[in-house]
Amino acid sequence: MELQLFGIGILTWIVFIPIVGVIIVLLLPDEKRNAIRSVAAAVTGIQVILAGIIFKYFDRSMLGINDASSFQFLEQYKWITVEAVPWVGKIEITYFLGIDGLSVLMVILTALISFIGVISSWNIGKMVKGYFALYLLLVTGMMGVFVSLDFFLFFIFWEVMLLPMYFLIGIWGGPRREYAAIKFFLYTFVGSILMLLVMLALYFSVAYTNTATGETIHTFNILHMMNPANYVDGSILAGVDTTWRYVAWMALFINFAIKIPLFPFHTWLPDAHVEAPTPISVILAGVLLKLGTYGLLRISFPIFPDGTIYFMYFMATLAMISIIYGAFCAMAQDDFKKLIAYSSVSHMGIVVLGIAALNTQGMVGGVLQMFNHGIITAVLFLVVGVIYDRTKKRGVNDFGGIANVMPRYTGVAIIGMFAALGLPGLNGFVSELFSFLGAFSSFRWITIISVTGIIITAAYILWTIQRVFLGKSPDEYLALPDLTAREMVAFVPLIILIILLGVYPAPAIELMNTSLSHLVELITNGGN
Repeated sequence: MELQLFGIGILTWIVFIPIVGVIIVLLLPDEKRNAIRSVAAAVTGIQVILAGIIFKYFDRSMLGINDASSFQFLEQYKWITVEAVPWVGKIEITYFLGIDGLSVLMVILTALISFIGVISSWNIGKMVKGYFALYLLLVTGMMGVFVSLDFFLFFIFWEVMLLPMYFLIGIWGGPRREYAAIKFFLYTFVGSILMLLVMLALYFSVAYTNTATGETIHTFNILHMMNPANYVDGSILAGVDTTWRYVAWMALFINFAIKIPLFPFHTWLPDAHVEAPTPISVILAGVLLKLGTYGLLRISFPIFPDGTIYFMYFMATLAMISIIYGAFCAMAQDDFKKLIAYSSVSHMGIVVLGIAALNTQGMVGGVLQMFNHGIITAVLFLVVGVIYDRTKKRGVNDFGGIANVMPRYTGVAIIGMFAALGLPGLNGFVSELFSFLGAFSSFRWITIISVTGIIITAAYILWTIQRVFLGKSPDEYLALPDLTAREMVAFVPLIILIILLGVYPAPAIELMNTSLSHLVELITNGGN
């Protein structure tokens, strides 16, 4: 299906409209701060509208995940072509965009969280032009990853995210911002090098023959890489169950595990979250962490189904450790923001556990958990940001009785925390249930141990609620203002989604069910 606006595909619009915003922001005078903020809000607001159009016209019944007919809103153009090179053949890089049931929810999530991040950035006063220019560049990188079907293009967008996030943490962050930014950069850069090596190995291993000219063409097309028939005989990645395919799978896994982040690759995350300004924490937890699990599902699983099956227990074990370890670390924190950061390690472990099960139930639960976790953590980091803006403190023992002073704020926070806890009727419950049900059928004891993480999560969430919101308020906080209209604009859409998807998750599940079922079939059949 094609959908164009003014002759340009809708996916190109939703990816590159922030770049138009960057240009406008850079052309505006520095003193026009409200105009700069308004441009960023307008651009990300347009993305939300485009995401709504995609949601409306997306065909829920389309099957497949490894051929062009499986994808919607396709855009494919020749980008870089080099004529036949000795021993390599013709080099072809395409501008290839498309979405399926795996990526459509992530496109919607990215658009929504990006808009809310702009609203919560309204009180940023330092170098406003630079902040919003980098912010919009970051949004383009994130959105581009979710719609790219050419590995070279995927890699470009993946790297585009790195520098904006580095500067957004390093310039606008807290007291230890330089340390956190450098740590984030080094972890991500090392992972990117591993992905680059695998991308090149795949490029030299995959080729197809142009039926019109008879030319052998090497390609970065991700869909060609999923097809065993396109592997060149004798290439290091051609055979099934070969050592080099397992090495390539592991290299990609390390790259994506860093981004998730999965134990033991998680240590950059608490520092980045604590030092990042609130809106960047929202983007980091709401969208960037999902890029890791998305990369596993889009790249690793369908291209290396043999490696995926071979390492499924390894993935599940790391997921189990992340769930338990992240929950215990969250319970030990006195810093409200660091507590939520470690909770993300635990909840993203549930995503990995679900998708590692390699069945439709687990996959659906894992991808739905990606979306739901993005919504929930956005609420929780905004909650921390609100109280920090008012008091310049975020210790969970610094408050008490906030419910008596800020009732609207407390209501929003409680909903977000209960959703993180997995309370039935809120969105976190549905995705966690499907993830654990799918995992239980594949690795029973790992799942039984992992489920104990829910008990630990309930303990630290309820303890946090008791310390922050209940009891008697200190005298210095008796005059704290409740949520403003701007803050409510950021919270209300997220709270509506938390409740709506908790009561009626069918619209989200219908988007991805057919694609994920086919992905499971593709993996279990060894890519055929």
